[in-house]
Amino acid sequence: MDNLYLFGASGHGKVIKEVLETEGQSITAFIDDHPRTETFLGVPVIKSEKAQKLLSEKVLVTIGDNRTRKKVCTQIKSRFITAIHKSTIVSNSSSIDIGTAVMAGAVINAATRIGKHCIINTSAVIEHDCIIEDYVHVSPNATITGGVSIGEGTHIGAGAIVIPNITIGKWATIGAGCVVLEDVPDGTVVVGNPGKIKKYN
Repeated sequence: MDNLYLFGASGHGKVIKEVLETEGQSITAFIDDHPRTETFLGVPVIKSEKAQKLLSEKVLVTIGDNRTRKKVCTQIKSRFITAIHKSTIVSNSSSIDIGTAVMAGAVINAATRIGKHCIINTSAVIEHDCIIEDYVHVSPNATITGGVSIGEGTHIGAGAIVIPNITIGKWATIGAGCVVLEDVPDGTVVVGNPGKIKKYN
């Protein structure tokens, strides 16, 4: 079996480790720029500078922050993998690109496209014909209805709802519990019900 490394010894890494274990995979080591300990969940932790020779192995970047995850993913050369919990429902007509993690209970419906290095968190629902660009994080219990487009690096907060055929720009933030009824420009922070722009990132 090939070696498998998780880049990021954090809370998100804990969840991904368990997702991979549901697939029968075991973690060789965590990689971390600033390790707090030599082991994490019983798995060795190595500094990233010591891991460069290992990065041709299988790697999943387990960093929750979208910008930091993108920075790491663009700096290392790896065989990125996906992690999809066995309880996830994924339509046969949808696609999930490399480096993406899908947590327990998530639903990804027909003709949806999920980009690279995304996080589709616990019990999130992404309906038919959605386009989710790279480095997006859809938080737990968020509902993305049909025909929605979400730009690179955007974070959809826990429990948020996006109505059909909405376009959300790049690197936006949708607050927890927000109900998005209108298109969202790049780099904005939207909160409330109905969702309103609070500020620009």
